[in-house]
Amino acid sequence: MSFSPGFQSSPLSASGDGRRRKSQFTFKQLAALGSYSPTTPLRVIAHIDLDAFYAQCEMVRLGVPPEQPLAVQQWQGLIAINYPARAFGLNRHITSAEAQKLCPDLIMQHVATWKEGDAAWEYHEDAFKNMGSHKVSLDPYRAQSRKILALIKESLPADAQRVEKASIDEVFMDLSAHVHRILLERYLELRGPPPYDDPTENLPRPPTSALDWQTDHLIDLDPQETEDEDPDWDDIALLVASEIVRDVRAAIHDKLKYTCSAGIARNKMIAKLGSGYKKPNQQTVVRNRAVQRFLGDMKFTKIRNLGGKLGDEVVAMFNTDLVKELLEVPLEQLKKLGDDTGQWLYNTARGIDASEVNPRIQIKSMLSAKSFRPSIHSIDQAVRWLRIFCADIFSRCVEEGVLENRRRPKTINLHHRQGMQTRSKQAPIPAGRAFSEEMLFNLAKNLLAQVVVDGRAWPCSNLSLSVGGFEDGITNNKGIGGFLVRGEEAKAMKESAAPQPGQIIKMRSSDAKRAKRRKLDNATNAPRGLHDEAITDDPADNPNYLQEEPMPSDPSPSPPSSPFEPIVGLDSHHHNSHPSDPTALQDEGNTSANHTRNHTDPFLFPSNTDDLLPPSAQPPPPLPTDPSPIPAPSSPCPRCNEPIPLAEQAEHLDWHFAKDLARELQAEEASAASASSASPAPASGHVHGGGRGRGGGRGRGRPPGAANRAKEKGQMKLAFGRG
Repeated sequence: MSFSPGFQSSPLSASGDGRRRKSQFTFKQLAALGSYSPTTPLRVIAHIDLDAFYAQCEMVRLGVPPEQPLAVQQWQGLIAINYPARAFGLNRHITSAEAQKLCPDLIMQHVATWKEGDAAWEYHEDAFKNMGSHKVSLDPYRAQSRKILALIKESLPADAQRVEKASIDEVFMDLSAHVHRILLERYLELRGPPPYDDPTENLPRPPTSALDWQTDHLIDLDPQETEDEDPDWDDIALLVASEIVRDVRAAIHDKLKYTCSAGIARNKMIAKLGSGYKKPNQQTVVRNRAVQRFLGDMKFTKIRNLGGKLGDEVVAMFNTDLVKELLEVPLEQLKKLGDDTGQWLYNTARGIDASEVNPRIQIKSMLSAKSFRPSIHSIDQAVRWLRIFCADIFSRCVEEGVLENRRRPKTINLHHRQGMQTRSKQAPIPAGRAFSEEMLFNLAKNLLAQVVVDGRAWPCSNLSLSVGGFEDGITNNKGIGGFLVRGEEAKAMKESAAPQPGQIIKMRSSDAKRAKRRKLDNATNAPRGLHDEAITDDPADNPNYLQEEPMPSDPSPSPPSSPFEPIVGLDSHHHNSHPSDPTALQDEGNTSANHTRNHTDPFLFPSNTDDLLPPSAQPPPPLPTDPSPIPAPSSPCPRCNEPIPLAEQAEHLDWHFAKDLARELQAEEASAASASSASPAPASGHVHGGGRGRGGGRGRGRPPGAANRAKEKGQMKLAFGRG
């Protein structure tokens, strides 16, 4: 197949033999660039590192000029030093007093702190003198970090960006898809199909022999490479990426006044090393032909994961800490550290890294802690610190999207140190309640109370609070906990919905969606016409229920002994007038969704109601009503022969189904109780046999021990009555 019309010829080779020169890269590798493939040699990764970030945050906040020396102080030490101050020999290993002697003009700004008993962090001038009553807060820096990350994302195409927040002041960017798009726009020869439709065919050479890197710092090429060689497409890709990164850095400085350094290379490892190579406010490009020169004279202990115990072990085993000397070690000897570790170390020394830029790095836990010097000696002091911990953790949970239900922790943990003993307490975070700072505080106080009850809680030298087990929230559907109300909320609903003596409460008929028991016409005010007894819903479950007082024809109606009154003509089970309430069948699951009911099936709902109700138990005729209202069309129920509006027959049959389930459940519980009385109970506690899946019922069951669980406050099991 011939080339596309827009395909341009490549320059002739230097040998003058007239053959078209080819790139070492293929059309397949170019296509993989657009899909973020970590294996394509054309891949482009950038790493942005904020320069002395904490110090810059304070300089921007205070309006300090760029040439002014400034350091961020935490108690008596320094945690961040700007570059003008570093010129005086300041580093993070000296005290604030020593720093002031070396640089008399140094501004030392203490970090923001939480003061014991306060509800928010502030900048306190005397914080460094009150280590025992203050706790460090990094919230100001986290807020600026979020702004920078948002601006980086705004500077990149929404459909061609992968951004990973590596730390509070570091960001990785996979620019592969963005660069791929620009390459196709600039170079028409890359748009056409490959020769012979073979993606393994080599690309033509770039139509240029000189690249303008502007202010970028270029790493010298490897010894076997020369700058006289014409650039290939990997060089072009890195050049395009450097332009993108330069624009991103300029946007950060113009809008937020922060400077940052950057590294641009073929993978994350080299890009990160490049960002720290020339600081501040510069970007370093490590071309593929310069990787070995870049890594050769570097200590491998600077590489991620080699700065700790593993790095020390490698140094001790091979008596070197230089990458170029590690290159001479055979793979077999490296595998003495383990097959996987040896292979990884072999690739790392050669600049090979296939790790991906993950835009959804999610934390697993959050910790807020305080070491007390001197120790604290009372529960009041500890509670004041717990208030600070909860405020600190909650503000960080908000960043994770707990308020939008994107992520939510499952557990809360308290760690308490007294002397040499550390005790831990854990509790689940209720999933059915709104996540709030006050909820965390109450849970934390309960955990602290458990520690105090155990004894020997004071003096306390360290206290910490953490939340963990983060999981993604439900976005489109709610769990059953979202439908339930508990505690004070349920009590308030029940009290507000309780009818007063002599009061007739009628359902609002204007809203068909809210009418759960009856759909009455807007103009109708007629009584139900079923029977003389009152039929009520549980007010805690449905405040808009319908209750009718006994008719005058009944001279002495007996008051109901429970919220559910027996129905004349059926049996002694309670009648739930709102069977569709989600709590009505909470022990059996979503029955209506799992048991399809054919309303015309004679085997499920026989039309001969004599098999269900004796003639003496037939419901009485409807009571006389005011002829002015027009009743809704109805037909007799196939189970109880009661006149039911056509629109509500399905719901009424659901009630019968629920009542049958309750009757079966009572029978199974009774049989289980009789069996337990005839045999000794096991030591681990008696488990009721009320599961649907155990008795040959409909295959639905309850978890073991469900009958022994304590009922939650504000909830009530909806029974259908016992004889």
